Amino acid sequence: MNSILSVSALNTYISFKLKNDPKLKGIAVKGEISDISINHTSGHIFFTLTDGSSNIRAVMFSQNASRLSFYPETGQAVIAFGGVDVYERNGVYQLNCTQLVPDGKGTEYIALAQLKEQLAKEGIFSKPKKSLPQYPSRIAVVTSPSGAAIHDVMSTVARRYPLAEVKLFPATVQGHGAPASISNALSLADKSESDVIILTRGGGSDDDLSCFNTKAVVMAVYACITPVVSAIGHEVDLTLSDLVADVRAATPTAAAELCTPDMSAISLEISRLGQEITRLTDRKLYALSNAVSSYKSIIDALSPENKLARTEYQLGTMQESMKTSISHRLRLYEAQISGCINTLSAADPMNILGKGYALIYKGSHLVTESSELSGRIQIVMKDGQAEAEVLQENEEQI
Repeated sequence: MNSILSVSALNTYISFKLKNDPKLKGIAVKGEISDISINHTSGHIFFTLTDGSSNIRAVMFSQNASRLSFYPETGQAVIAFGGVDVYERNGVYQLNCTQLVPDGKGTEYIALAQLKEQLAKEGIFSKPKKSLPQYPSRIAVVTSPSGAAIHDVMSTVARRYPLAEVKLFPATVQGHGAPASISNALSLADKSESDVIILTRGGGSDDDLSCFNTKAVVMAVYACITPVVSAIGHEVDLTLSDLVADVRAATPTAAAELCTPDMSAISLEISRLGQEITRLTDRKLYALSNAVSSYKSIIDALSPENKLARTEYQLGTMQESMKTSISHRLRLYEAQISGCINTLSAADPMNILGKGYALIYKGSHLVTESSELSGRIQIVMKDGQAEAEVLQENEEQI
């Protein structure tokens, strides 16, 4: 006996098995709609498919429901495309519907799905996308000359970027001869030296847009060297040509807006750039002016004339310094000499004689003691000298 499973575990296992069964993936189920319910909040569609004998619950989530080209109703015969899944909470299996078409369109849808798969395997949809030119000078438009699309494109380009030339490459955009006409127009546009190609037409039924799902048109878009912008039908319409184009636009007007810059925005950008250039120029000039002043200062500092002037100034300063130093030294020497003179003057015997003193010589010898006084002596006074003779020596000291 196998292990006991919870209800949740069983439903999860069944869901896993159903989701991974290749026979239950990508299936098409034919039946009549009954019990349809649309959740207007989420956009999901819940309905039952019946063939009179059996029923199967089905759900179409909002992401896929938003692309429907018709309004599904009770009693309508349809073909539902998708895979079988399990709603685990209730343990109910259901058809997860990715596409819903009226019964008469089922064969066409299958053929389209097969062509899409074939082209995908060939790498047609996965080629690197080309970027659009920022400032195109010529825009090629492949569309009907009598449709509203060409007028929308031309008026949008004239309003946004009148510098660009719009050149029409007329093509039949619906009917039996449309694929060959569109392919030929794309080839001519690609050879016209245009900067970008807009492939466009207004809205229409699936039959009206079917030419854009043909291999001829898809391969013509794929072969273009020039970037291609597709704007086919309404936003909900998605063709194979949209998948192979470099950029997809929701409408012809949106395509023209993608291909052109806005002149008003360009004017604002030019004004901003002008202000930025002025600011940078002023800053650069200020920096250069400072550099020139700095270089001038260096040149002035190194010039022979300024060197000579500095040398002369330094010599003058040194001369004044030397004069000051010499004067100071002379004053010091004068003071010293004066002091010496005063000292010598104070010690000069002749000056002492002016005070009433006299010098006594005996021969050439200056008498300094009374014991030396004897015989003839010379007495030197301030205003002259005289000779005298010592008659008596007095040894008593005064």
